[in-house]
This record gives sequence, structure tokens and C-alpha cells, in this order.
Amino acid sequence: MNEHIADFIAPLRSAAWTYGIIGVFGMVLASVGLAGMTAYSVVQRRREIGIRMALGARKGDVVRAVMKQGMLLIGIGTTIGLGCAWAGSRMLSAMNSSVGQVTAANASDPIVLFGAPLLLGSVALLACYLPARKSSRVEPVLALHEE
Repeated sequence: MNEHIADFIAPLRSAAWTYGIIGVFGMVLASVGLAGMTAYSVVQRRREIGIRMALGARKGDVVRAVMKQGMLLIGIGTTIGLGCAWAGSRMLSAMNSSVGQVTAANASDPIVLFGAPLLLGSVALLACYLPARKSSRVEPVLALHEE
């Protein structure tokens, strides 16, 4: 009987690993997209950042302003994602009890529901920090003479 159960669960376990790998690629893609969007925003705001620096803003102030924009997006995305993940895991658990056996995770497991968003948020903050740090190196004179 154990062998039949193992044969039944093997495709589910394989699918779980596949979805996990797809999730990692999704996280990398989302991080690159967020970093690219933040870098584009910094380029668009180059003149504004130059004016702020010329008026006496410190590098930390500029980094904080750029990070604030990224953290707003991260907060909104995390909130929506947590709600959808909670609802989706409850729905999957109700539909198929073997899902819990394969993944060894409960629908309300705090590690799954809060650990993954914390990891994603940390990676997203890093993806925002790199362009924000680059924005603090804008030379005010060059930024104001462009265009």
C-alpha cells in the first residue's frame, strides 16, 4: 500500500518542485523588473535630483526619497500578495487534501505565509537600493546642464 501511495504522490511532488523552481525564477524576474523600473524612475527624475542636491540635499536624503517610492510599491504588492496567497492556499487545501501531504505545509503555516513575503520584500528592497544609491551620485551641475 505504501508503494501505491508513493506512486500516486510522485507526480504531485514533482509538480511541487517545478512550481518552486518557477517561483524562484519569478522572484528573480520581479526583482530585475523592480530594479529596472526604479533605475528608469531615477533617470526620469535626474533633473529633480540634481536640483535637490544643488539646494543642499545630502546623499542620504536622495537615497531615502528614491527608496520611499520603492517601499510603497513593495508594501502594496506584499499586501495584495499575502491576501491572494492566503485565499489560494485555503482553496487548494479544501480542494485536495493530498496537497498538504506533498508539500508538508499547512494552509496557515506562518513560515509559508510570512516567510516568503519577507524574503521577497528583502530582495525587492535590495533591488531598489542599488538604483537609489546610484542616484545619490548625480552631479548637480551636470544634471542641470542637460537638456
